[in-house]
Formats: sequence, C-alpha cells, structure tokens
Amino acid sequence: MFRRLAACIFLFGLAARAADTSSKITLDTSETLFSFFAALNSCGYDEGLGQSDPLRRQIRADLNQTVLILPQAGRVQRQICAFYSDHIPAGNPSQAAAQYVSLALNTSDPPQFKTIIKEADLPPDASHVLGFLPLLQRFYDLANMHKLWEKYQPAYEAYVERLHDPVANMILLTDTYLRLPVSGYVGRRFALYLEPQIAPGQVNARNYAADYFMVISPVNGTIPIDQVRHTYLHYTLDPMVMKRINRVRRLEPLLESVASAPLDQSYKSDIGLLATESLIRAVEARTASITAPRTVDKKEAQRAIEVKRSAMADAAMEQGFVLTRYFYEALSAFEKDAPGFQDAFVDMLYNLDLAREQKRAQNVKFAKESSSEVVRSASLKNTQGLDLAEEKLASGDVPAAQEIAQDALDKQSDDPARALFILARCASLNKDMNGARSYFERTLQIAREPRILAWTHIYLGRIYDLQENREAALMHYNAALNAGDSAPDTKTAAQRGLQRPYEPPIKREAPR
Repeated sequence: MFRRLAACIFLFGLAARAADTSSKITLDTSETLFSFFAALNSCGYDEGLGQSDPLRRQIRADLNQTVLILPQAGRVQRQICAFYSDHIPAGNPSQAAAQYVSLALNTSDPPQFKTIIKEADLPPDASHVLGFLPLLQRFYDLANMHKLWEKYQPAYEAYVERLHDPVANMILLTDTYLRLPVSGYVGRRFALYLEPQIAPGQVNARNYAADYFMVISPVNGTIPIDQVRHTYLHYTLDPMVMKRINRVRRLEPLLESVASAPLDQSYKSDIGLLATESLIRAVEARTASITAPRTVDKKEAQRAIEVKRSAMADAAMEQGFVLTRYFYEALSAFEKDAPGFQDAFVDMLYNLDLAREQKRAQNVKFAKESSSEVVRSASLKNTQGLDLAEEKLASGDVPAAQEIAQDALDKQSDDPARALFILARCASLNKDMNGARSYFERTLQIAREPRILAWTHIYLGRIYDLQENREAALMHYNAALNAGDSAPDTKTAAQRGLQRPYEPPIKREAPR
C-alpha cells in the first residue's frame, strides 16, 4: 500500500535491516499521504501552517505554481477546493484532516488511488470523503504530482533517518520491560508514517483489524514519543486481552461502576476495551520517565518517583479506567519475577478479585472531563461507537443504541449524519413520529454517504405516507432513487413506495 523508505525498526535491534519482514516495525513515508495533503494544502487546509516545518509551505508554493501554468489542473484543483470546503466536519473543523488520513490509509498507491477494501467496509469518516479519490486521481496526473514527490522525497527520508533512533529505543525499552518474545509479531503490522504537511503535532492513530498505523507531523523535528508508545502498547497488548476475552468478560459488572465516568461510550459498553486501556495506563505509569530532585538521597529519590508514578495511576482511575490501580500493583510484582508478560498476564487475570475492584471503583471520584485517546479503532469487527449502536439496534436494544448515538453526536466523535440516522430510527421504533421526522430531516442536511441519504428519504417517504401526505412521500421516494445508492434493497424499497403507499410490515426493513 505504501512505499517503504528503508528505515526498518526491528524488535530488540536499533538499526538492523534484513529481508524478513514478519517481525519488524516500520518508520515510513507515503506518496499516497503526500499526494492527499499536497492537494488539500493547496485548497485551504491551513491548520497550524504558521508553526509547520518550512517544507509544508515550499510544497504548497511549488504545487500552486505548477497549477498556474496548467489550466486543466487548475479546474480540477477548484473542484477539490469546493469538495474540501463542503466536507469540513460541522462544529469540529480540527477533525478535517483526520477523515482524509483514514481514507488514505485505505487507499492504494498513486496513480490509481483505489480503495484497498470494499467501500461498504470503509470506516465512517473515510466514507464521508470517498468522493475525493476521483478528483485526486485527475489532479495527480494533470499537476505532475509524482514529479513533486520525487523532488521532496529526500527531505522526507532525512526525517525518517533523524527520528529512527528515538522510535527504536522506545520499542527496545518497552519490549525489555514486558519481556516479550520476537515471535509474537508474525502476521501483524505497526507502521508509523511521517507527513509534515499535516498540522504540526497532530497525531492520527488507527487500528484496522491486526494492523496499527500512526500518521504524525513532526514539531521542530521531533515527534510525541509518548503517544507513539501508547499506540505501540495497543499493538502489543490488544491481542493478549482478546486471546483471553472470555476470562475478561467475567469483569463486566465493573461497567456499572463507570456509568458516570467521562469515558467514551465504547469503554462503558465493552469490558475488553476498558481492561486493555487500564492495563496500558498502568504500564505507562510504572515506566514513566521521572527525574527526582538531586538534593535527596537515592532512597528518597526513588520514593519521590514512586509518588509521581502512583499519581499517574490515580489520574487514570479518575478518568474511569478503574482497573489501572490493580494492574499497577500487579506490575510491581511482575517486575520482580522472571516470566514474560504473556504468562504473567494470565496470572493477573486469575488473581483479580472482582468484588474488591468493584468496591475500589465505587470509591473513585471521577473527573469531569475526559482525556483524549490516541488510537481510534476503525474496524467494524471491533463493534465500537456507532457500529456498536447499529448492533444494539439490530438486537432490539433501542435505549442502548439511542444512548451511544446521542453520545457520539454530542462529542462529535464519529460521523454526525450517521448518528442522527440512528437516532431517527430509534425514535421511529419508539413510535415518536415527530422526533423521527426531525432527526431524518437533520440527517439530510449534513449526510453525504449515498446509502444514508437514500434510506433517509425512504423513511421520510413512509412517514409522509402514514400521515396521508402522498405528494411529499412520492418526492422522497424519487429522491431515494437518485441518491446514488445502487444496492438492490434500496431500489426495491423506493420503487415499492412509488407504486403504493407504505403500510407497516410485521418485520421492519432497515439497512445494515
């Protein structure tokens, strides 16, 4: 998918290079990401421009100069600019870049720029800007963007070489602490991409099935290594938790304890996610780099470091990660023992006293606001966020689906059009006709994804049929046919609505 630029980081090695790719982490750059953000930067993506590496302005100036002498490229550039303007997330413009990162990570190399998975399986934020690809394909050819990439590729490679050692050292220290075997990484991927055309310091981390990606824009030649480590810990520890998910699920009563915590709804609904994040926060606290005052003796210095590390665990507990303190204490014992973490983790789960942890969680005073989570999981198989809401709705748990969708809408943490669409269907199932109609109408105002648009029109047509407003119903059924969704169920439902007024069936039609 992306072109590797040599600097491969091997586990337990700082600069080794070899043909075996099964056990390595890569620090890369990508012509795909370069092309995405060169185009966007030429069209008004200015976030953090004043603090960016001079390279960003140079690329922008070069591309715009090229476009000035190529009228056809200029016409496509204007279309890209209009598209970018139309797809800035409502109320959250800082997330504009994130959706293009999500799409780029699921896009093939230029000049094809094709999605590497089925469009229906794309993460919601990537689907929202899918229409960018055909524009980028034309612009890449017309503006000679490959030539631009070749010009700046050496500067990108220099970044990779400069940042190689700090990342490699982080991996070495983390794996040494956890005493992990090299063989545990076969068939899995962790790739870190550098893209200085994104706002400086912005971190976009994604988990797609077994693969983990980070896209980072350096700040003054450095990257936030703590956030890289957080993602690497997810890459390392997520599969360990999932391998023992049946034992972890016995901890589900703890979810009741975090109902009022400032957590994303996904953590409140999935004990596996909550346990994993608690474990990661505990590892980060136990291994935090803290400098003690020089004026104290060695024992006093160690006590001062322990106080600060313990405070980090307490802060994680206050966020709602209520197993952090347990894992923090268990890791203290692990540090004195010989087994690797894979074996030690089994004992940690076996020794965990649920009643004790419930009591401990009940005594936590939760913070009012949440801290941001670095890694965003975009795999539909992880059933988080709005995917979880859809699953709850399909299973008949309307209140849970409604709560998750409303939380996503309030926090602007996912696709707002999809959240409104779910809320509309929840209102419909609750026999709240006016509420459903209001949510569907709000969905139409911001939706871009053809399937959501089409089914929103179908549902509105049905509501108007039930209200005996056949003229308005026909208008919506026709709009559904013209929304761009070619799925057979959509076409059948819209044509049926045109043929005769809607009557509620025994089993409700709904897109999945």
